[in-house]
Amino acid sequence: MVSKPTLVLVTPALAAANNGNWQTAQRWAGFLGHDYRLRLVEAWAGDEAQAAPALMIALHARRSAASIAAWRATYPKRPLVLVLTGTDLYRDIATDAAAQASLESADRLVVLNELGLDALPAAMRSKGRVLLQSVPARQPPSATHKAKPTRWLRALMVGHLREEKSPQTYFEAARLLTHRRDIRLDHIGGGLDPGLAADALALMQTAPQYRWLGALPHGSTRRRIQAAHVLVHASRMEGGAHVVIEAVVSGTPVLASRIAGNLGLLGAGYSGVFDWGDAAALAVLLERCRDDPAMLPTLQAQCDQRAPLFDPAHERHALLALLQELLPTPTRGPP
Repeated sequence: MVSKPTLVLVTPALAAANNGNWQTAQRWAGFLGHDYRLRLVEAWAGDEAQAAPALMIALHARRSAASIAAWRATYPKRPLVLVLTGTDLYRDIATDAAAQASLESADRLVVLNELGLDALPAAMRSKGRVLLQSVPARQPPSATHKAKPTRWLRALMVGHLREEKSPQTYFEAARLLTHRRDIRLDHIGGGLDPGLAADALALMQTAPQYRWLGALPHGSTRRRIQAAHVLVHASRMEGGAHVVIEAVVSGTPVLASRIAGNLGLLGAGYSGVFDWGDAAALAVLLERCRDDPAMLPTLQAQCDQRAPLFDPAHERHALLALLQELLPTPTRGPP
């Protein structure tokens, strides 16, 4: 019997965070469990009490930098996969010495959208691999589900209230649409920034069609994504937003900021984009989704074309193929 190699997967966020890094780590643990022994940790500093790992996967260049440095000091020749998850790809690797050291240490650099390789230093792109994330497809609404209402348009933004997610753009669009009671704007996310949380509370008093729902469990959030007419994703920077993928596979079109992390998921020619921070353009798109009968079907057709890219079997195959490059192991077939 062939023993399974041991891998260590470092994620700067564990279950309590309920964010994209944790969802990625948890999903990959499921993909890899059949072929590898996996240890999921928030940080790694060596001193193995169990079998020494054969390979490290680390999420986020800056936040996992200490673990990456410890791995290289302990195992200079053992492979290391660095997954660039968002702010590290589009900010930290240009300015932060620890993040830059992580790039140098890695044997493979994984980006989570089709345009992500362009953000890597040219000398390191040969180490780069694109690996699109996935979510299980939601069952289409049936006769037992409530149909989406036709009397109003329900928009939904999902993202914790912090600067990178640009909730201010959504807030301002809501203000611009106070005269449109047939356009309702819901918002899911924890109030990580107290100032932005205060802004959301105040907005509900002046723009009654806006509702801040706070942080919700993942299952409830996914049901609300599927029930919405359109998901709004206004972020300033993203590596490959999980919530955009969830909307696409749930049959909910997306309105997104025109940034590489969004276009690298939705496709360079996607119609439902607005310049980052342009609340007026977002408001116009929301009105078109409500008033133009062709708008939502056009966006839906474009999303449907992308949906097969986010199938779990596709992601699992790509992940296992990446590890095979660095750590050949007998193939055991599907789990």
